Amino acid sequence: MGDGKQAGNLFELLNPIFHSDNKEKASLYRVEPYVISADIYSQPPFTRRGGWTWYTGSAAWMFRLGIEAILGFHKIGNSLQINPVIPPEWDEFEILYRFGEATYLIIIRNPDHVSRHVRTVLLDGKQIDNKQIPLVDDNQIHHIEVTMGEGEQ
Repeated sequence: MGDGKQAGNLFELLNPIFHSDNKEKASLYRVEPYVISADIYSQPPFTRRGGWTWYTGSAAWMFRLGIEAILGFHKIGNSLQINPVIPPEWDEFEILYRFGEATYLIIIRNPDHVSRHVRTVLLDGKQIDNKQIPLVDDNQIHHIEVTMGEGEQ
């Protein structure tokens, strides 16, 4: 829905590591901190305890939430589109992507601290006008620079 702050908060709410990142939380959560839990109980005596771990599909949906909905990484055929919806306090993040024998080093910068909107996309130093990044299996290293900011160009 375009609200990067809320997206970050919801991701942290679902992320098991944040339910067990200290001894007190882990003693309440009581399930694996590296597996998505289908349930987090809200009623005593099990409040904040995880349940029904290793649920088929939940990890895949969490992965898609993070990669696609928040980081904005979308592969469409032989092209790539980066359209993040991130917490505005994020300065930047990086993605390393392999396409066949090619490597794409992607850096997304957020100098204006916005939640969304891509201002410019550079592929190997050249601006991509339609923001669709062509993927080529050419055994080369490609550099993609995405700059977020208001006023799409």
